Amino acid sequence: MPDPDQKQYLFDKPRNVARLLGGFYVVCVLLFVLDFILHRHVYLTWENLPGFYALFGFVACVALVLIAKEMRKVVMRKEDYYDVDE
Repeated sequence: MPDPDQKQYLFDKPRNVARLLGGFYVVCVLLFVLDFILHRHVYLTWENLPGFYALFGFVACVALVLIAKEMRKVVMRKEDYYDVDE
């Protein structure tokens, strides 16, 4: 049981998190459907593919995560890096 003296924040309740995620999903589906309805002024032919920007965003996000995982190996310091040597 939560402590009554502890402050409750908006996302402490699972119901609010579920509502937020549901809203994100609805917006994503709406934008994907609008991609078929609205006319876009494109410069490159592959931009005409349905859902191109959704797919491009997903691939770019995955690429960023994979690149960051590899960069971590290069820039990561040891756990005791900031410990004072005596």
